[in-house]
Amino acid sequence: MVHKKEPESEPRLYGFTRTASVVLTHLICFGITVFISVLSRPGTSWFSWHPFLMTLAFSFFMTEAILLFSPEGSPIKSFSHKTKGGVHRLLQGLCASCAVLGFAAIFYNKHLSGKPHFTSWHGLLGLLTVCVVIAQSLAAMPLSYPSLAKGWSLAKLKRYHAASGLITYLLGSASMLLGLCSVWFAGAVREYTWYLSALCLVLSALVIMNQVSRSYMAKKRFQS
Repeated sequence: MVHKKEPESEPRLYGFTRTASVVLTHLICFGITVFISVLSRPGTSWFSWHPFLMTLAFSFFMTEAILLFSPEGSPIKSFSHKTKGGVHRLLQGLCASCAVLGFAAIFYNKHLSGKPHFTSWHGLLGLLTVCVVIAQSLAAMPLSYPSLAKGWSLAKLKRYHAASGLITYLLGSASMLLGLCSVWFAGAVREYTWYLSALCLVLSALVIMNQVSRSYMAKKRFQS
């Protein structure tokens, strides 16, 4: 009897830990979005739209779009995979739209101020991230319209989409981390708030990485 209980206790502990981490990630992505919204006060200036829209895009919409497929903490866990796919496309579309608008806001703000563009790592990585988000959205179209994917299996397309999506998410997270190093953010918060914000972004990225890697490791075991 003892030998049966010990192997079963580990999966329960791991399952509880994963569920708790996903729930925490939901709270983090919502909390950071609200925090940056209060801090930036969108609408008070052209610049104010940049941190608000970029946080909304990557910390909220993209994070939630991926967590929809989490087996432990999806808010629509009981829905069909097709429904989840539809909501995922909607959230990713909102993510891309907010990213483009946030990029346009900072670009126009620098134009009005007469400041040079893309002079920092945050600006350069941000430009790359927005381009990758647009490319990722366009590349995902064959998943909705299989007739566009000539010579490609749906399973292979899904693997490439998940891998490229994870890279896109990590680029967005890295851009936000560099944004925390900006003069605006560093001057608006205290030191402990800065470290807490950075920790939240890192934790969210780790949870997303774990979800994507686990889902495809499971698929490989199933196929082998």
